[in-house]
Amino acid sequence: MPDNTLDYLVIGAGPAGLQLGYFLHRAGRDYRILEAGPTPGTFFRTFPRHRTLISINKKHTGWDDPELNLRMDWNSLLSDDPALLFTRYSDRYFPGADDLVTYLADFAASCGLRVTYDTRVVRAGRDPGTGLFQVTDSHGDTHRAGRLIVATGVTRPNLPAIPGIETADTYAAASTDPAGYTGQRVLIIGKGNSAFETADNLLETAAVIHVAGPRALKLAWRTHFVGHLRAVNNGLLDTYQLKSQNALLDGDVKRIDRQADGTYLVTVSFVRADEVTKDIPYDRVIVCTGFRFDASIFAPECRPDLVIQDRFPALTPGYESVNVPGLYFAGTITQSRDFKRGTSGFIHGFRYGVRALHRLLELRDHGVAWPGTPLPADPAALAEAVLGRVNRTSALWQQFGLLADVIVPDGRGGARYLEELPVDLQGPPIGDAGHYTITLEYGPDHDQVDPFDLTVGRIRQSDAARAAEGHYLHPVVRHHRPGQPPEAHHITENLENEWNSREIHFEPLRDFFARSTARAGV
Repeated sequence: MPDNTLDYLVIGAGPAGLQLGYFLHRAGRDYRILEAGPTPGTFFRTFPRHRTLISINKKHTGWDDPELNLRMDWNSLLSDDPALLFTRYSDRYFPGADDLVTYLADFAASCGLRVTYDTRVVRAGRDPGTGLFQVTDSHGDTHRAGRLIVATGVTRPNLPAIPGIETADTYAAASTDPAGYTGQRVLIIGKGNSAFETADNLLETAAVIHVAGPRALKLAWRTHFVGHLRAVNNGLLDTYQLKSQNALLDGDVKRIDRQADGTYLVTVSFVRADEVTKDIPYDRVIVCTGFRFDASIFAPECRPDLVIQDRFPALTPGYESVNVPGLYFAGTITQSRDFKRGTSGFIHGFRYGVRALHRLLELRDHGVAWPGTPLPADPAALAEAVLGRVNRTSALWQQFGLLADVIVPDGRGGARYLEELPVDLQGPPIGDAGHYTITLEYGPDHDQVDPFDLTVGRIRQSDAARAAEGHYLHPVVRHHRPGQPPEAHHITENLENEWNSREIHFEPLRDFFARSTARAGV
């Protein structure tokens, strides 16, 4: 490569860009991070608008193990420095966004990350001759790199195609001063946390608040997806069910008409009333329908394919664009991998995805072996290794069903235990001679079960034979053999997530390994 060419160019110094920068810096790689704003975490200088995060910050876990503590710390980036934990920045369970901005700036400075601020990328192209990425910034400078990693987050409003929506306020621009809504009728479009965060802010001042959307409301405590409505934002539900003037509207907003006096007449088609259509007056309309990835910087020769109504880039299991080799993505824009099921849209999820991406880059670009531990392919040793990991891992806990530990037998009586690979990754370092995956997963149809309904059939935690029927998070070990469907062993769920019973957890798992290794001739 030419002397002025970077190995890695990262766009965006939010949590994902800084996390990747940390790993690249520690590995001694040639990299640069470009950031449009004056500091790291520009997005969090504005959002969430009401300045309270929904990512938990539990300082007092009763554990001394820093790995276990990361299960309850959803804001820290991964590092070897215990001083760089977000729990040192706030005592609040739901901390303030300004504390996160401060933390990210301190993280970048403490780690000495190579970030160029106030530098917005305006074009990302590719030289057809060399294959190098060529990125032009707002100052007219060009940056060349062999690998381009985009960690820009979701920055464009995701506005539904409703006639007249351009006359409404957006979540990003609407005033957050409740006094400005005193005595008003307010319609909020959207049923996510931003919508309910906005509604809760107006409970004391607005006369009427309606929250509208075409699909049924989903609650995080039922779906186990932390992006669905969280309890911290659901105060409006009380006022709705207790008939206090506020309501959920289950239906499509068909049209928004701005009146001459500045008020609105909104046409709503109700799902629950056989598509009854009604015109409803409001003083204010606020659109809280989320964000999407902005792909406008890409030149035609390296424009990535998009998925999920063009909201996110289409990715391989290795976080690479499906149609542009060498173009990778990190952070919340990788949530197409587990959209509305997992945690890739949040720091406590994608920090592990970024680590997996870095390990893949180290393996593919520099021949650095995936971190692993040798162990004998003895059923008891394998069972001990698995239980040791599932009892303390934070990565498999946070990236449930998406990241997996992998055991690769060597055919000579030994095996290698690899940690935290994308569950559907193929090829190196796994190979094609057979392997085991270890994941943490919720049970089938877990989101269809009311977790507080005592009449729903439940299994006893001591009933190992029925472990696969459990709804709650539990370990699953699968044996993958070429040309064969995987064979699964479920480890029964446990109230405190401690899988350390010899009779209930260890012995059934050891027997599973004994049967599978005998069949495979390991």
